[in-house]
Amino acid sequence: MADVIKLMRPGQLTLPALPPLALYVHLPWCLKKCPYCDFNSHEWRQGGELPADVAREYLAALRADLEAALPQIWGRPVVSIFIGGGTPSLFAPAQIAELISDLRARLPLEPGCEITLEANPGTFERERFKGFREAGVTRLSIGVQSFDDEKLKRLGRVHNAEQAKAAIAEAAEAFETFNIDLMYALPGQTLEELGHELDQALSFKPPHLSVYHLTIEPNTRFAVDTPKDLPDPDLASEMLDLITERTGALGLSRYEVSAYARDGHRCQHNLNYWQFGDYLGIGAGAHSKLSFPHRILRQVRWREPATYMQKAMAGAALSNENEVLASELPFEFMLNALRLAEGVPLVSYLERTGLPMTSIATALEQGRAKGLMVDDVSRLAATPRGFDFLSDLQALFLAGH
Repeated sequence: MADVIKLMRPGQLTLPALPPLALYVHLPWCLKKCPYCDFNSHEWRQGGELPADVAREYLAALRADLEAALPQIWGRPVVSIFIGGGTPSLFAPAQIAELISDLRARLPLEPGCEITLEANPGTFERERFKGFREAGVTRLSIGVQSFDDEKLKRLGRVHNAEQAKAAIAEAAEAFETFNIDLMYALPGQTLEELGHELDQALSFKPPHLSVYHLTIEPNTRFAVDTPKDLPDPDLASEMLDLITERTGALGLSRYEVSAYARDGHRCQHNLNYWQFGDYLGIGAGAHSKLSFPHRILRQVRWREPATYMQKAMAGAALSNENEVLASELPFEFMLNALRLAEGVPLVSYLERTGLPMTSIATALEQGRAKGLMVDDVSRLAATPRGFDFLSDLQALFLAGH
């Protein structure tokens, strides 16, 4: 409690109100670590479903972690929950039901709170997705990545195209809304091949499609052994144009850099991130961003699952915590907000950072002069050109730029 009292003391910011709060839950195990993945995921080498005793131990650690964090978010309603990983669908539906029950018992959830679970076709079996729906999950995000068996093999995925199609078909039966994850600019991929991928994904009439450019991240196997036949930037740009054109023709609009959705099916959890809302992250390696009247904190949990479980049970799940400096906030805010096609209301910058407009006036002027930001006194948004050169636009808001 002393720590919470300290957080309430005057600081460098004055926030007029606290933003919406979401919850992220990290379940860290995968059947196999993909060569492009830089997430905090750990191979479950025994294969198949996690043993009940391991799941039980991890769920107990999550409860302890959440209970230790409650004083920092006391009384704040939760607008969305995202259960990510790793591969959360390695956990049995009954274990996910227990997790959601634990969360409901400790947190005030907003009516209609979106509860998303990430699932991989490699852990799919008949009726499993239906079981997740009965457990309380309202939205499934399926990590398909590709419908081409050869491409899936090169990406290190444990499923094949037929398993992906079966998983999507069951998700469509069990859920009112679901998301398909696809990757593009894959090794050796042509524009024609991507068109075929889109044909298959869109044939399921998905309410939401997330499409990610394959990028080579440090500390991954692809960083050490990089595929030699990656599409060049011009071809990758043509691919993105094709994705936007094809999705738009079927009623999915691009509302964020990597996300396309039908009306009413945008991912509320991710929207909260991009609008610079707050989120509490529990689980191995989870990150949090929490606002208080006079400061904003970022936190990280211990990454390695065994260490995390031991520390969480001792009430010490945090590996580090730091207060975000006022000078860092303009970039942090714009890094998220400018990912949205519609941008955000100007007033949300004042509300979510507690900073005056003078803190971004120069960068705004530069962005507008370069044709990267819309000239609108009520809204912060990228122009179509700014959307294409987003990193350059976001960099204008770095401290000392």
